[in-house]
Amino acid sequence: MRFIGLDVHRDFCEVAISEGGKARLAGRVKAQPAALELFAQSLGGDDRVVLEATGNAVAIARILAPHVSEVVLAHSRKVRAIAEAKVKTDAVDACTLAELLAADLVPRVWVGDERTRLLRRLVSRRRQLVKQSTRTKNEISAVLLRNLKGKPPMTDIFGTAGRAWLATLELGIDERETVDAGLRQLDFVRAEIGRVDQTIAEQAIGWPEIRRLMTIPGVDVTTAAALMAAIGDIARFPTPRHLVGYLGLDPRLRQSGVAKPRRGRISKEGSAAARHALTEAAWSATRGPGPLRAFAERVGARRGRHVAAVAVARKLVVLAWHLLTRGEDYAYQRPTLVRRKLRRLELMTGAPHAKRQPGPTTPRRTQRQLEADLARQAELAYRRLVTDWQRSKPQPQASDEGAVASGT
Repeated sequence: MRFIGLDVHRDFCEVAISEGGKARLAGRVKAQPAALELFAQSLGGDDRVVLEATGNAVAIARILAPHVSEVVLAHSRKVRAIAEAKVKTDAVDACTLAELLAADLVPRVWVGDERTRLLRRLVSRRRQLVKQSTRTKNEISAVLLRNLKGKPPMTDIFGTAGRAWLATLELGIDERETVDAGLRQLDFVRAEIGRVDQTIAEQAIGWPEIRRLMTIPGVDVTTAAALMAAIGDIARFPTPRHLVGYLGLDPRLRQSGVAKPRRGRISKEGSAAARHALTEAAWSATRGPGPLRAFAERVGARRGRHVAAVAVARKLVVLAWHLLTRGEDYAYQRPTLVRRKLRRLELMTGAPHAKRQPGPTTPRRTQRQLEADLARQAELAYRRLVTDWQRSKPQPQASDEGAVASGT
């Protein structure tokens, strides 16, 4: 068995082979399908190949995989032997990868199936479009600030009424062109986001796990798709804590010697798109009645509303792990709101609008009110549970120094 390391670049791959405990260089291979296929045919069926997870690594691995025993994608940030090497060249990196694979010390990157990779690309593209939209809006807002136009009289200055108000402002030629160009860019970006949303909906409508996550308050198809794109296979995570750490919502921990451990900000590892979507879902979930709102208020009273939003996002991840592992829907879901989200998902895929069926039906307002009352009861039960739990906690006893200081 040979262990082959590839240091991948855009145009070529540096090849090193570890055999018999020693790595040697084996030349370069062009990063082209024909050249990679010819190189793959020269490998043995029991060979193992390792390469860093870069932009073109998956395409290269797809070509090599049918001809070798295993293709391993190494986590580029965790290959410390390469990152901390004093001498760093393509040849050294390839030999180091081959030796790490021979010693079974390669930090692996999980590569999902084609459906998961497609969803990841769609979620990433949507996030980039949203960021571009935000930059354009900030540029227009900066024009208003520079020209002392004050606070707009409406909430959304990029809607119909807001655009009419922007058209009436007296601005310089360059500033007017900046505003008009920004509005044209917003129209284009919104259209592109709509197309991406439609493609995501087409992928999500036949995905049972995404539909299950949408039963959680505040989680729509965008959030559920971003979360499933990051998770892929829930069996990869043995506990909720592993999933929380994978998504970067766990606090940093520092401890040395006999000092007490100190917890800092969240690590922000993993998918930034999923983390951002979960935070937005957390703000939405705490607006309505339910246990999540009670939890957010309890944390917000001690740490502030922004820390509470991150805590709720972490709670959503833990909840998602339990739902996906057990194959169950959210126990405190509001069926009317869930049906509305699922119907919106169907409409995004091009489904026709349904006509109202004749016959006696329960008024929608009454049904929503009943579901809201049940959610409030669940929230009240959660508050009572937390209160009883806090009362049952053992209270720390005062030390002798504290008793002397208090005069008792």
